[in-house]
Amino acid sequence: MRHLGAKSPYHLKEVNMTKSELVAKMAEGAGITKVQAEKALATFTCAVSCALREKEKVTLVGFGTFSAIKRAAREGRNPQTGKPLKIAAKTVGKFTPGKDLKDLSQRASCQVKSAAKNTGVKPAKKK
Repeated sequence: MRHLGAKSPYHLKEVNMTKSELVAKMAEGAGITKVQAEKALATFTCAVSCALREKEKVTLVGFGTFSAIKRAAREGRNPQTGKPLKIAAKTVGKFTPGKDLKDLSQRASCQVKSAAKNTGVKPAKKK
């Protein structure tokens, strides 16, 4: 876990969240089990990956856009030896943040618990 310096404009308490922590927050916020939340996250990541392989964009309004971009072949250097090496061209995933993520200094719109209560969705029974 890395911490950014206090002088950095991007200073946050922690820089990363693990997959299991994300699954736990999703389960709590949606009122479902962790197994169901993990399945939902896996389905989401698979759907986004498949869409990008098909050269489609995935846009979540306010959150951001996932897209595929082509990287040209280029020459790099081996960091241990300093010798030049060729890096092949490839297609990679790209994420462009939406309006809510561009300005994190504003109050977060993470009202998941209240949103789940307002929709009339009942939490799933824990096993």
